[in-house]
Amino acid sequence: MKPQASTFLDDFDDPLITIEGDEEAHEEDLWFLPGPLEEEPDDLPPGPRAEPPDTAVIDDWAKAEGALAARLARVAGRLGALDDRLLRGPNGWRHRLALIEAADLSWLAGDRVSSDRLALWISMRLSGAQDDPEALARIGWAVRRLTGGPGPKVDLAAFLDRRDPENIEDNAERFEDRAGGWLAVMTAASDLHPITRACMGYHLWSMAGLGQHGDQIEAAVTAARIAASDGSGAIFAPLAMGGAGGLRASGLPLERLDRWLDGMDSAILTAMRHLDGIQVWGVRAKSAMAQLSGRTPVALRKVLTEWPLTSAPMAEALTGASRAAVRRNLVRLEERGLIREMTGQGRFRMWRIDI
Repeated sequence: MKPQASTFLDDFDDPLITIEGDEEAHEEDLWFLPGPLEEEPDDLPPGPRAEPPDTAVIDDWAKAEGALAARLARVAGRLGALDDRLLRGPNGWRHRLALIEAADLSWLAGDRVSSDRLALWISMRLSGAQDDPEALARIGWAVRRLTGGPGPKVDLAAFLDRRDPENIEDNAERFEDRAGGWLAVMTAASDLHPITRACMGYHLWSMAGLGQHGDQIEAAVTAARIAASDGSGAIFAPLAMGGAGGLRASGLPLERLDRWLDGMDSAILTAMRHLDGIQVWGVRAKSAMAQLSGRTPVALRKVLTEWPLTSAPMAEALTGASRAAVRRNLVRLEERGLIREMTGQGRFRMWRIDI
């Protein structure tokens, strides 16, 4: 018996569907396959965009510096003249300017510490019942940082006297991290002029999360030290002596740098005029006090040069002289027209040099 031929295909490579129409119909039956990508509706919300790097802001400040290059050069020249003058002058000049600048900054922050209260606090740690101890501590910190010590670029946390607590939670944002981010931006902006860099750092202070109560004083003192970092005589650049308009935070970097240069220019001129008066007074006082015997007149003249306002207890503590000798010489200086009594009271009187 002859075997029947097999009805199955022997060539397994041949496709089962050979007609084009049948192929299309077969693909339509595959309902479980996804459609083409271009036919899918885009109903998803947009994803988060990549944040620009922290250093991207430097370009805006570099453009502002280029637009104000001529004025920046003029202000830098005046700061250089102040630096040279303080380098050649007595140390008391720096201390006096620091006290004046700190007192003016206190009004900017709303603490409103007067020069006489500040002088008593710094020299003798005396305060009245109406004084805010925290405000005095903030202004005292400002005076210390404006008169010397390492700058903020060495260790910002040490410069600010702020550290993370030892028992801080692991997920809490650390102050050292915020300070490190601010310092990283300032380091990346090393090609900018110190005055421009100081202005940028001041206006980035709160954005970096460094702000707290009194942060305006901290930011201004830090910026003042950065602006004068290239000098050797001036420890800080005056910012508030001519008014606080340069420290107003509003507008684009070009506007902020414009106000900053105006404010610094006015503050430097105010400081220079003040030093002119101090120098003239020093020559006049030395001549008028030549006939006074003892070491108290010389020591008292130094104290009056360093401090904007001086009381008899302050002079006694700073000179080491007896109270009777201090009072006697204060009366003599007042009779010679070298000092003036400012309070008009019988007790707790304060004197200043008559410029």
